[in-house]
Amino acid sequence: MERKGSSSDLVKTSEDVSNGKKGGLKTVPFIIANEALERLASVGLSANMIMYLKNEYHLTNARGQITLLWWGAISNFTPIFGAFLSDSYLGRYYVIALGTFISFLGMVVLWLTAIIKEARPHRCKLDSGNCQKPDIGQLALLLSSFALMAIGAGGIRPCSLAFGADQVDNPENPNNGRILQSFFNWYYASVCISVLIAVTVIVYIQTQFGWVVGFGVPAGLMLLATIFFLLGFGLFIKMKAKKSLIPGLAQVVAMAWKNKHLSLPPVDSNGWYHREKDSTFTFPTHKLRFLNKACIIRNPEKDLNPNGTASDQWNLCTVQQVEELKALIKVIPMWSTGIMIAVTLSQHAFPVLQANTMDRHLNSHFEIPAASYGLFAIITLTIWIAIYDRILVPWMSKFTKKPRRLTFKQRIGIGLLFSCAAQAVAALVERERRARAHSEGLEKNPFSQVNMSAFWLVPQHCLTGLAEAFNAIGQIEFYYSQFPKSMASIGVALFSLGLGFGNLVGSLIVEIVDHVSSKGGKVSWVSNNLNLGHYDYYYWVLCLLSVGNLFYFIVCAWAYGSDEDTRIWEEDQAEKKGEIVML
Repeated sequence: MERKGSSSDLVKTSEDVSNGKKGGLKTVPFIIANEALERLASVGLSANMIMYLKNEYHLTNARGQITLLWWGAISNFTPIFGAFLSDSYLGRYYVIALGTFISFLGMVVLWLTAIIKEARPHRCKLDSGNCQKPDIGQLALLLSSFALMAIGAGGIRPCSLAFGADQVDNPENPNNGRILQSFFNWYYASVCISVLIAVTVIVYIQTQFGWVVGFGVPAGLMLLATIFFLLGFGLFIKMKAKKSLIPGLAQVVAMAWKNKHLSLPPVDSNGWYHREKDSTFTFPTHKLRFLNKACIIRNPEKDLNPNGTASDQWNLCTVQQVEELKALIKVIPMWSTGIMIAVTLSQHAFPVLQANTMDRHLNSHFEIPAASYGLFAIITLTIWIAIYDRILVPWMSKFTKKPRRLTFKQRIGIGLLFSCAAQAVAALVERERRARAHSEGLEKNPFSQVNMSAFWLVPQHCLTGLAEAFNAIGQIEFYYSQFPKSMASIGVALFSLGLGFGNLVGSLIVEIVDHVSSKGGKVSWVSNNLNLGHYDYYYWVLCLLSVGNLFYFIVCAWAYGSDEDTRIWEEDQAEKKGEIVML
């Protein structure tokens, strides 16, 4: 069964769901299993990848970090194309299925780089200083695996959550909001649990049993994710792609420019603007009024058919199209404030290298892998979400005598504040680690362990987890509230786009810091030798940039206005009417 995105079709789908034909809670295990196994596999690879690049491919610390940031950037840009493909052509199910299979291929290629000795430079002792660099063929095979996984992520990440919501969303059910919230909670919980397992179990396997087994396990998990998702084929509601969204938005700009010579009709004039039948939008809003010219009816006899539809849809936009583009433009300044925090959230490689030089023994028999300390960020994020939803929100509601949550902007801003604190703490901890290394005479011996517990890194990871809990989830919910359901995947993909730009900016910062700090024969701040470098200075640079970004956010939040919780889209209003009738 397929459905389109209109409100009437949603009602029909709701009947099918309630009758148990397709969709509903029985489909949730297939979706969550697919997402959980994909995250388990991908995070299990990326968490410890800096050690693979350094030890097996002999890349410098800076070059390894830049490579991983570029991989992250591409992985976060491809969801834009995945969202476009799903909303406009293939639908969410087929894009997710295709993305899952491509990700599996990418992991198999990466696994082959560990199996085939010729795929990597010859092994050597890193402290010898004359290790062979990878040739073009070896780098091409490695980077092709990253590219395939990035393309696959572009199919899964923007569609998975929205596809799951398609299955359980039933506007006629009085408990629909609670069911959706329950699904979102289970979805986020599965992602958090997967990441926890990835940075502990998968990383431990890589550390103890080597890269062949360590990469083979994620590839096997990705195969299971593919199988689980395909098994649910007959149970899923498959939402049909109803329009080419991005070209439609571009059409608004083109038509507004074409009609630039036209004068705008009087304020709130009815009948001058083209709108869909039964649309709640009778005329466009007053903001960005230049775009309103895209939906002006110049000649009713030529522009409109007898039934009121446009005779040529490429020469006349609807008010809905104009308002969709305005909504997208309006959130851009707020979206841009998320780029800098994306830089700080992507700082995975350097903390791993720091932990690798510190005492990681939990007891005399067990040593925590260097890449596993990132789990404290995930634990903090998970615990805070539980405390916020189950304790703080009910308490605030009881105290104020009405439903009460922090607003989207408040959550985003608090996340930015925690991000600044995380970088400041990271700088202070690294300064202490470096000072101890110098006091122990380890300036020129970066492979010796400093007499300092790696648990010193826990506070910065916890602060990073809080930053993500507030900012990332706040951003996603903010975008979801600002767009109609026809743009749901675009809204989710905006968050990925911000992460992508954050990775690019992060790689640029590393490149600039490495280049500027090493001028005149000086030791780079991000040197291969952490004891001679100044990674604390690097963290201070990120902290100062984060503080500047916080003030920029305050300006953008003020300019945005106070109507962030208002949803004016007609399909949402139709659902609200249906819920009122049912109640």
